[in-house]
Amino acid sequence: MRRHRDTVYRIVRGQIGDADEALDVTQNSFIAAFSALARYDRTRPFRVWVARIAINKCHDWARRRAVRRFLTFAAPLSDAEQVADSAVPADTMLADKQALARTMRAIAGLPASLKEPLVLHTIDELSQAETAQILGISEKAVEMRVYRARAKLEKMLRG
Repeated sequence: MRRHRDTVYRIVRGQIGDADEALDVTQNSFIAAFSALARYDRTRPFRVWVARIAINKCHDWARRRAVRRFLTFAAPLSDAEQVADSAVPADTMLADKQALARTMRAIAGLPASLKEPLVLHTIDELSQAETAQILGISEKAVEMRVYRARAKLEKMLRG
């Protein structure tokens, strides 16, 4: 399980956004996986199995959470400042930061059926096959949902 820790954390962080909450949900995911290890089908990839558990734990967390924050997929906005080129004008940095925040809010506003494939395939860079296995849908469904998510995002960001 140790070798899948970073992958599971990225998936959870992508779904939840908050780093501390993501650590808790990641830990709960591995506790659940360890408890269910006897039911693991060894003919299927372990990574897919544990990722599905993590996504289910994210859903559990979201149902229990009274106030949802918008998601931060790669890193908090404050981290972006550390990476920024100091030669970039302040107004450009501000505009970029605002555009990133707007995009993240738009992604957070997507329904789970579109957000999950988009995050797993585009942001976590999983293949269509891996994304399909994790979500329990066909590769064609992944392709279609990512397409629809991008189209909806474009419409949200333009409107």
